[in-house]
This record gives sequence, structure tokens and C-alpha cells, in this order.
Amino acid sequence: MADAHAKPNHDYHLVDPSLWPFMGSVSVFVLALGGALDWHNIVGPWLWAIGGLGVLYTMFVWWSDVINEAHAGHHTPVVALHQRYGMILFIASEVMFFVAWFWAYFNAAIYPTHFIGGTWPPEGIQTFDPWHLPFINTLILLLSGTTVTWAHHALIEGDRKGLKQGLWCTILLGALFSVVQAYEYSHAAFGFTDGIYASTFFLATGFHGFHVLVGTIMLAVCLIRAYRGHFTPERHFGFEASAWYWHFVDVVWLFLFLVIYIGGQGAGGPAH
Repeated sequence: MADAHAKPNHDYHLVDPSLWPFMGSVSVFVLALGGALDWHNIVGPWLWAIGGLGVLYTMFVWWSDVINEAHAGHHTPVVALHQRYGMILFIASEVMFFVAWFWAYFNAAIYPTHFIGGTWPPEGIQTFDPWHLPFINTLILLLSGTTVTWAHHALIEGDRKGLKQGLWCTILLGALFSVVQAYEYSHAAFGFTDGIYASTFFLATGFHGFHVLVGTIMLAVCLIRAYRGHFTPERHFGFEASAWYWHFVDVVWLFLFLVIYIGGQGAGGPAH
């Protein structure tokens, strides 16, 4: 029998059988089911918490396998190129995900029906002042875009100290953004169930906030790997993919800030 791990005569990497795709699928199902049952007060939060822990564990062990494959030399130039294609397609799918929320917002804002009074925002909705907390968060994200670029260029130039400093700054700015957004939500003059404006606002900005959290975790993993000496100026796709994702998050926020916060102000006046 031929050695299953013998060096192949092609540039592709055939992965070993893995349990993680199945475990990840089951964990996501349990997370979604637990969330739906909890929202309907059928069960407590324990079910979706189990699903969430399963998702996090799957991410940890699966990505650890990918890192080990890279260190074993399995990520040939062809494999690395296809990883870039995969990340580009993933970000494209994320773009379409946010297109759905923008579509819902524009559909309600441009053609407000008589059910909401024919005005946008609906009467009684007190919107946020875009030049207060939203503008502060805009500056935070724009600054974080420069710090992650600083870290990337430092890595390319072999400056590992600059890489770590840039990542630390970006992670702290991402965490600060999340804190400011949580504070903003706690002072909202409307709740999630207060009509179409509230629903589209919280879904669009809330999912963006979730993406900021995911991006912060990705960059934190990159920071840990940087301390372990994993990246080189020539091979650092794990960091590069995280930086792409972070810039995508920045751009989406700019659209949210312009469309929802600035363009969505109504006669009710902004909340302070």
C-alpha cells in the first residue's frame, strides 16, 4: 500500500479526514435552535450557550489544524493562491449579507407606507445624533484601519516590534468601538421591537458590531501568533486575511454612518 502521507507529484494539498466540519454544523444548529427557543421562552439560554461554545471550540481546533498544515509545508504557492480566492469570495458573500440590510432600510426609508405614517423615520422615533457617539466610533475605526496597515507594512519590512505594536493598537481600538457601541445601545430612545426603523437600525448596526468583534478576535489570534514567531515577510496569509476583513468592516461602517446615522435623521430630532 502506498504511503498516504508520501509527497504527491502535484501542488495541491489533500487534507486528512476531519471531524470538525460535522461538529461545526451541529454546533451552529444547536446555537440557532437554542436562540429561537430562548427568544420564545421555551428553554433558557443554556442551549444556545452550548452551541456557541461548540462553535468557538470548532474554530479553535480547525484553524489550529490549518496552521499546523502551513508549518508542515502543505501550503504551496498554488494552495496559498486558492486561500486568497476563498477569502475574497467570503468577503464578497459578506458584502451581499449587508446589502440585504441596506436593501431593507432603503425599501422602508424611500417608500414609507401609510402604516408608519408615510414619513421616515416614523413619527415618534428619536434618532441618534450622528456627530456624537457615532462620529467618535467612525474616528476609532478609521484610526484602526491605519494601525492595522502599519502592522502589515511592519511585517513586510521584517519589523516584528512594529507588527506587535500595530496589532495591539488595532485590537484595543476594536474593543473600544464595541464598548462605545454598547453604551450607545443602552441609551437608545427606542427598542428593537419599536417598528421598522428600530429593527433595521439594530440589525444593520448590530451585525456590523458582531463583525467588529469577530475581526478583533481574528487580530488577537494574529497577535498571539506574532509573539510565537509564526509570520514571515513572505508568508503571512493568516494576518493578511484578517487585515482584509478589518478593512471590509471599516468600509461597511462608513456606509452605515452616512446612510443610517446622517441620512436617517428625522423631524423627531437626534438623541444625545
